[in-house]
Amino acid sequence: MSISAPVISFDNLRKSYGSLEVLKGITANLYKKDVVSIIGTSGCGKSTLLRCCNRLETINGGKLRVMDIDLSEPKISSKKLRQLRTKVGMVFQQFNLFPHLSVLQNLMLAPAEVLQESKLECRDRALHYLDKVGLSSKANAYPEQLSGGQKQRVAIARSLCMKPEIILFDEPTSALDPELVGEVLSVMKQLAEEGMTMVVVTHEMQFAREVANKVIFLNQGVVEEEGNAQEVLTNPRCDRLKSFLSRMNS
Repeated sequence: MSISAPVISFDNLRKSYGSLEVLKGITANLYKKDVVSIIGTSGCGKSTLLRCCNRLETINGGKLRVMDIDLSEPKISSKKLRQLRTKVGMVFQQFNLFPHLSVLQNLMLAPAEVLQESKLECRDRALHYLDKVGLSSKANAYPEQLSGGQKQRVAIARSLCMKPEIILFDEPTSALDPELVGEVLSVMKQLAEEGMTMVVVTHEMQFAREVANKVIFLNQGVVEEEGNAQEVLTNPRCDRLKSFLSRMNS
């Protein structure tokens, strides 16, 4: 892949559920080290677009390439799928930690099973990333013993343990109490500063303004506006985005 080639490329991407067309022709390019915030009202297709990027959803039309892997094909080999999900991590709204495993075991599982790495290597990396998200002391705790913010930081550390080149975040703070949001956004901001390529579906406009370099505003399944985060969020051109930002900031 050339340095200037997009790491994610949408070309007239379409996605339907039965007769309901959710994505109606999305075209956009995302590049290495981009931090892209996807914003818009509930039901506009943000999470669906994100889930298409690691084949949790299959597309119905158009083209989608992620890390030089063509996700437009109706069928994709398990080898390519494994390759994709090694390179592209995902952090979900509801954490998705295994409740019967300790924090350390949650982090070690995928590198051991998917990357076939030694237990010692998996453990060392897990402890490194737990320290990175400020949770070294919780290595032997279980998910039920953690706050929502701690669970989400563990989920981020778990994603990092796979050494991804891109991390997708699906509304990572929406399930958290307001006082816990900051600790998760702080970790994400640090990752952005270190050059991690990130695509973030979010309602946190302050994060989008301060950390993202690009914003995509979806409305009813289409890209209504996109561009430099500061410009788009400070001087929106379309009336729908102006209205959306007005509601978010009120």
